[in-house]
Amino acid sequence: MPPEPTPPDVAAPPLDPTLGPTAAPQLQALLAAAPSASAIAVGLHHKGRRALLVHGATAHHDGVPVDAATRFELGSVTKTFTALLLAEQAARGELRHHDPVIRHLPPGTRPPPGGTAISLTHLATHTSGLPRLPPGLMRAAVPHLFTNPYAAFTSADALHALSRARLRSRPGTRMRYSNFGVGILGHALTGAAGAQDYASLLDARILRPLGLHDTDCGGAAPDGASYVTGYRHHSPRPPFHIPGMPAAGAVRSSVGDLLTFTEALLAPDSAVQDPARPAPLRAALHDTTRPRLAIRHGTQQLSLIWNVRPRRDGSRIYHHSGGTPGCTVFAGFSPQQRVAVVALANCAPGRGNDLIQQAYNTLLRLGA
Repeated sequence: MPPEPTPPDVAAPPLDPTLGPTAAPQLQALLAAAPSASAIAVGLHHKGRRALLVHGATAHHDGVPVDAATRFELGSVTKTFTALLLAEQAARGELRHHDPVIRHLPPGTRPPPGGTAISLTHLATHTSGLPRLPPGLMRAAVPHLFTNPYAAFTSADALHALSRARLRSRPGTRMRYSNFGVGILGHALTGAAGAQDYASLLDARILRPLGLHDTDCGGAAPDGASYVTGYRHHSPRPPFHIPGMPAAGAVRSSVGDLLTFTEALLAPDSAVQDPARPAPLRAALHDTTRPRLAIRHGTQQLSLIWNVRPRRDGSRIYHHSGGTPGCTVFAGFSPQQRVAVVALANCAPGRGNDLIQQAYNTLLRLGA
């Protein structure tokens, strides 16, 4: 999963509020932002109105037309689901944000040297000091380096790697993006809940209560589900698997579900009115977006996982992107402006793929 870009907060012309694909050239730019993809899907929310736009087929050859339920690999956007799960478990009282992570890991798991103070919040704000990738991963990844580098790295490998890691900074002192850290966070959340695995916990606490029926956490494809084939340099990629750290990148979702997910975060007060949503989840929707950390002289912030860009008018832009060897994804929203944008394409991030930047610019235009 490549580093997440941090798009500049640039001025942008207003987007046509009708959200129609023929009336808004910006939407056409989004649909053309990843020319090597066979499928692109875009979801927009604008002050109570929503639109879903899909284009293409699930594969360049022998694919079927994509629709609002077609699933893409989310890559690091998975981490935003993990953030909500952390907040939900805190609301239940199963854990506290500042618990030492080692408290909720399997017996016998050892922290890295100097890492006994690593907390759950440190992991969810990338301030744990853990490296981006776990030690030992690249050795296991060599046979799958350009297809599925995490495929042979198991949960046992990830937990064992924790004791061997070398901290890059003292916990809580510096923000350093870490797939490894969020992967370990997922194991801690599973342990705190007494759950069988991350996938079943996420499904029970987040996916089903939010009505995300076209979202899963890898494994066998549900009957009738439609998935895109991922591409890198026009070559098809096998499905992405990350068995040792699913909380960092295993979720697959549709444009419809991903927009619904961001809409729940966009308007948590509206979610509170829904009696079908359990009380801990309603509280967690509020908690997830609370800024926790200021970086870059206050020009950027972090909530739980989400990057936050304060704007001069007092509003905030929340955003996160993700990439796998075959897919690129963006999700962003602004509660104050009541807007959200999600975009998904079945091609890897790289040269010529402007989906993330175009989606971020569209989010700015919607909120102008």
